[in-house]
Amino acid sequence: MQNPYFTTGKDKIIRLMKTALGELPADIAIKNGDVVNVYTGELLPRQTVLVKGNTIAYVGTKVSPASIGPGTEVIDAAGKTLIPGFIDGHTHVEEPWPMEEFAKYALKSGTTTVITETADIGTLMGYRGMTVFMKMCRNQPIRFLFTIPPVVRASPANTMPAALTPEQLKRLLRRPEVLGLGELPWNQANENYPRLLENIAITLNIGKKVEGHSAGGRGNKLQAYFANGTSSCHEPITVEETLERLRLGVFVMVREGVVRKELGEVAKIKDEKIDFTLLGICSDGVDPRQFVHQGYMDFIVQKLVNYGFAPVRAIQMATINVARHFGLDFVGGIAPGKLADIAIIPDLKTIKPTDVLVNGEIKVRHGQLTAEPAKTPVPRVFRNIVRLKRDLSPADFRIRVPSNTPVKVRAIAMATGLITREANCGMTPVNGLLEADVSRDILKVAVIERYYEPGKKALGFIRGFRLKRGAIATSTLWDGGNIGVIGTNDTDMAQAVNRIRALQGGTIVCADGKILAELALPIIGLSSDQSMEFIAGKFDEIQQAAESLGTKLPMVLMSLRILSTPFIPFFRISQEGYFDVSKNELVGLLVE
Repeated sequence: MQNPYFTTGKDKIIRLMKTALGELPADIAIKNGDVVNVYTGELLPRQTVLVKGNTIAYVGTKVSPASIGPGTEVIDAAGKTLIPGFIDGHTHVEEPWPMEEFAKYALKSGTTTVITETADIGTLMGYRGMTVFMKMCRNQPIRFLFTIPPVVRASPANTMPAALTPEQLKRLLRRPEVLGLGELPWNQANENYPRLLENIAITLNIGKKVEGHSAGGRGNKLQAYFANGTSSCHEPITVEETLERLRLGVFVMVREGVVRKELGEVAKIKDEKIDFTLLGICSDGVDPRQFVHQGYMDFIVQKLVNYGFAPVRAIQMATINVARHFGLDFVGGIAPGKLADIAIIPDLKTIKPTDVLVNGEIKVRHGQLTAEPAKTPVPRVFRNIVRLKRDLSPADFRIRVPSNTPVKVRAIAMATGLITREANCGMTPVNGLLEADVSRDILKVAVIERYYEPGKKALGFIRGFRLKRGAIATSTLWDGGNIGVIGTNDTDMAQAVNRIRALQGGTIVCADGKILAELALPIIGLSSDQSMEFIAGKFDEIQQAAESLGTKLPMVLMSLRILSTPFIPFFRISQEGYFDVSKNELVGLLVE
């Protein structure tokens, strides 16, 4: 496919051909390394790779002396292994770090191409936000490609202010760096949500991909979903679910990241007698602490190898398989005519790059960056968009009922750190108010709109966070970046939200009138402007502070952030109120 990162012309073609023939010296020569050929699944010993400009000209053992001149930079890879740069086929990079910090850690991991959703910015700021974000990503030393959100939130009506018009969607899809429509929720697609179906048709008619999200789908309903043209899914959590999708011709990306970790279970598929070309891996988002302490795609591929996958096959799943799915013919392998995205690792069982080339430039040498990525200026449009008109008071979190008669209320119940269900709780009002009941683990939860209708909110109850005192809040709720807060009392909930307003975005843990931990997120209310190490440290502080208040959830911030998303079953809350994902409808607080 055409891409702004890969252009050619007659003169470039001539230079590449002459370099391969030994008539021109290469710009870079990597000598004596074993090359993983992802096209045939072979390990080719003691190869030389010649790079001219940003492209590979030659791979082999018969190198003319004239191919390496006095100006050629030579890398001796004797005893080491050359692999293609990794491709993360599905992730979310809009937050919580500056883009140059993400790029720095991606480079060290050997990740050279990242395909990211734009859902958080897109559902919050629409067309303008996405185009500004894409422009920022063009200035980074790794390659970013994009998918466009399918315009779905737990409160579909509230999506409309940011919703793309058909013409805006077409303009985005015609951009070469945009690969298609992002993760499409199967339940809403099968409900014939008109705007969603129109966006699918627009995408397919332009010739771009529709990426899938079929968590829990099976049988006829699953086939109906893929009949609409959706081509991938990153949601299978078992071998059986993976096989069902592969047999439908669906490209499956196994997740191992901050949201879910499925490699351990799905890796058992290695023993199946099947073709693996439709199987890939992705992160679906990375915790900053993983970046700092473990790595990125190198860490994920290493885990796959440790689970027993053949190393070459594991590498294929993070390179050529993903490239072929998206039609990225210019990356994914080490061969003539491909972009020179190459990582050098110690051996096939040690997936830890020592040297990395991106687009024909050496970005990592002996494990160190050759240059720090340039800091990307943050546009003014991404500042000051927590638009609450006033501080909130404890009274804003009061839940009133008509009388003091006992009532039965709906509450969100945390089945796991991510999965929620509806719980019905008997409660007795006092002076017409319903209060949190810490002894029964019934806390208050609120979602507050901060951009289009600032201050609009819904209140409810939640079980499973187990806070004994205080509150935790964030401006990074999925999808669309509203403010979410959970607390044991109205006063701490108000303080947490007001601190977010003062910081213009952030995550806060507070109790008894004191801030216990915080991370300011002044960029779109989603991202920090600090280093990855600083952000990772703050994530630890937030978790520890929440645990000091009583929670047992292992990733308390993630458990808070997902409360508004319809992409994960089963019971959610938005600024419109409770949302039953299985029924695809809003429901009230009181059980009739």
